[in-house]
Amino acid sequence: MVRAAERAARTSVWLEGKVRRSGRGGQPSGLDRDRITEVTVRLLDAEGLAKFSMRRLAGELNVTAMSVYWYVDTKDDLLELALDATFGELDLPDPEADEDWRDQLRALAKEYRSLLVRHPWLSPLAGTFLNIGPNSLAFSQAVQHIVRKTGLPVHGLSGALSAVFQFVYGFGTIEGHFIARSASAGMTQDEYFQHAMSAVTQAPEAAAIIHENADIMAARGGDTVQEMRERDFTFALDLLVAGIEAMVARS
Repeated sequence: MVRAAERAARTSVWLEGKVRRSGRGGQPSGLDRDRITEVTVRLLDAEGLAKFSMRRLAGELNVTAMSVYWYVDTKDDLLELALDATFGELDLPDPEADEDWRDQLRALAKEYRSLLVRHPWLSPLAGTFLNIGPNSLAFSQAVQHIVRKTGLPVHGLSGALSAVFQFVYGFGTIEGHFIARSASAGMTQDEYFQHAMSAVTQAPEAAAIIHENADIMAARGGDTVQEMRERDFTFALDLLVAGIEAMVARS
């Protein structure tokens, strides 16, 4: 019970003074926190969260595991640093730019989706940590600036944020998992989709649902999984933008 309470009490590497502290004496030469974080991201991309370990990281860096601990206290600290590093990849809009909020919202939503797909391990970590590193905060600030430009009343801003970016989070997470499953099966996305559809139709209940919704699948459009996905994402995002416009008009 005590250990569980201690884990629950842990907040964030960004709140415990660990990131800004000076390096400890005797640390290995040729190694720094930025390089360790960079290699961590590369390993997570290549092998996934489940296979990541400090020992595996040390091997990639060609140092001992204890050498890594000169720079980070725990594996969680390192994962939190890696999480924030990926948010630094986002191309954020200029809040002072004279651009329509709709264009900025769509652009940032697409950026966030691409980030989730490039780094499938990001989704579970974003839900595990407070995610308050400098790059993550810059992203949050950019999102808030855009939503404030919509004209929604203040009490509706958080709902609009949730509607758009939780949708993107879910869409990008599922897309990333699908791509990873396809790759692990040694198939393209289209091959995996056809394989999955063929398997599903062997279950009577599932086959009935698919048959019932055949018109939806036919109208979905696109010759490939990626094309279908793009159409779905674009239309869903348009629906959300239209919903914001309608709520602004109502208020």
